Amino acid sequence: MDTDELNAPLGQHKKPKRLPKLPLGGPQLVAGALGLMGLVAVGWAALVNDPLGGEPVAVVAAKVSGGSAAGNSPQGDGREHARYDGPAAGKKIDAAATDAAAAATAAKPIAPPGSRTITIIDGSSGKSQNVIIPGNSGETPPGPQTAVDPKMLETTRHGAIPKVAADGARAAVLFAHPRALPANRKDAPRVALVIGGIGISASGTADAFSKLPAAVTFALSPYAVDLDKLAARANGEKHELLLQVPMEPFDYPDNDPGPQTLLTSLTSEQNVDRLQSLMSRFQGYVGIASFMGARFTATEQALAPVLREVSQRGLIYLDDGASSRSVASQIAGSHNLPFAKTDVVLDSTPAEIDRALARLEGIARDNGAAVGLATAQPAAIARIAEWAKKVESRGFVLVPISMVAIKAKSS
Repeated sequence: MDTDELNAPLGQHKKPKRLPKLPLGGPQLVAGALGLMGLVAVGWAALVNDPLGGEPVAVVAAKVSGGSAAGNSPQGDGREHARYDGPAAGKKIDAAATDAAAAATAAKPIAPPGSRTITIIDGSSGKSQNVIIPGNSGETPPGPQTAVDPKMLETTRHGAIPKVAADGARAAVLFAHPRALPANRKDAPRVALVIGGIGISASGTADAFSKLPAAVTFALSPYAVDLDKLAARANGEKHELLLQVPMEPFDYPDNDPGPQTLLTSLTSEQNVDRLQSLMSRFQGYVGIASFMGARFTATEQALAPVLREVSQRGLIYLDDGASSRSVASQIAGSHNLPFAKTDVVLDSTPAEIDRALARLEGIARDNGAAVGLATAQPAAIARIAEWAKKVESRGFVLVPISMVAIKAKSS
């Protein structure tokens, strides 16, 4: 034995063992995994009948009429959503069965009030079924729409707007609800009350309809919802309607009347286009009323083209009295436009509203007629409703706006 081997430390010349090399590297493993996933997807598509390809499906409980294919197969087989392209090639069509299916389709069940009936075609067989979608039992069916003769409407890029018909018919006359006054009251002082902002405050709008007499005129905001329904209801209850048109006040834009406001900085074509956009919001009104607009109504260059358009549309114009410098009355006269101006604004505290109504009576007594304007708020409507019950006993008559507007001259 070698001496060095006895003195040398153990394990110094031992060769390390190497781990066995894998036959595949990292990239090959990733490629293999992707290939395996592809095979799984192909196998799923080949073996599983799911024409919707995994799209989300919502299930809605509905009452289905009897005799449908779905009713005969409650469990379903996944084919009820397949597309139907007609009978298979070479397959004879059974005429009797086809007639029977057509008769069954025609016999649609009667849907209860507030519900809807839709027809669904079974994709696998082509059979149809009627499905009743129940509505809210407390929902009120939509009221009748305001009927407007097409001859009195003009189609614009914004929609239909009023026009004077070929026979001379005007919206200011068609939608007016004048009162038949007895002979002994035809010369009595007339008071017209206009309630603006109808459709903005739900409580104020409800109070206006429930508490105020038909002779009170309603002015609808173009920003209200369900304008067609409000207009139909108002006309049905014999309230005359005005469309409120936002116009530029002196402190604009700090005080902004809303979208599509008519502005002194715009051209006449731009303002008329905005006016037509607002006029298309609903139909059934006798005229338009300015909303705010102290600067606009005092600027003849801006106001004149707008009032010319109102006159050509066969409407009335009501100045809301926002500016004592308004030139609306002079322009209206030169364009044969039926015109009225607010004499007293009634938006204030209950005590001040009572005093304003007393002033309104005084103006009517002196001039033969007067116009008051209030906003549809419950407090104001409550005071006006109490006043309206007694005003005629004091020798006045409450009339709609068309009965105090200065009539256009005959052309």
